[in-house]
Amino acid sequence: MILYGTSYSPFVRKILVTLAEKDVAFEHKPVFFHAPDESFQACSPLGKIPAIEDDGFRLADSSAISAYIEAKHPNPALWPQAPKERARAVWFDKFGDTELFPVLIKPFAERVVKPVLMGKPGDEAVAVKAVTDEFPKLYDYLESQIDGPYLVGGVFSIADIAVATTFHNLRLAKEPVDASRWPKLAAYIDATLSRPSFVTAIAAPTN
Repeated sequence: MILYGTSYSPFVRKILVTLAEKDVAFEHKPVFFHAPDESFQACSPLGKIPAIEDDGFRLADSSAISAYIEAKHPNPALWPQAPKERARAVWFDKFGDTELFPVLIKPFAERVVKPVLMGKPGDEAVAVKAVTDEFPKLYDYLESQIDGPYLVGGVFSIADIAVATTFHNLRLAKEPVDASRWPKLAAYIDATLSRPSFVTAIAAPTN
């Protein structure tokens, strides 16, 4: 299997963690989105990351790729089978992608992507506004959902991967979770990002 996408991306990190948890051999090509790599473009016609090629099978989108890997490499299971647990895992995967990511990525975009990767000034006001006005509602919800080390069914799953992945970008942006206000969330994120699969994914090449 070939995985395309920089490990800066939380979505690519989802797949890096998934592959590490399942001990699947793969080749990593850490391209950025819309990279002019013909092989990558063949796997991701819209230029989005991650994308994979596996024995001629091409696919983009982190949730679709995760589902494919789960079906092909079912052990250890990362997608619960019990109906209610499966539904909650699907929800948290969506929550991580569509609710958390667009908000949590703002400090990273303004403090890392623009000044470091693009060589132009970031807008600190945008980062501060996100942290002040947008983070609390999301953090309050997660604080209410955490009751143990994992979000669904008492085992590590795609729910944990999808929720925790963008928090590494927040760490790079020097914006940790306030443990005095959200103690369960702060402890959960620290423990999840310290998991060996996350450590391996975080150490993967960015370019």
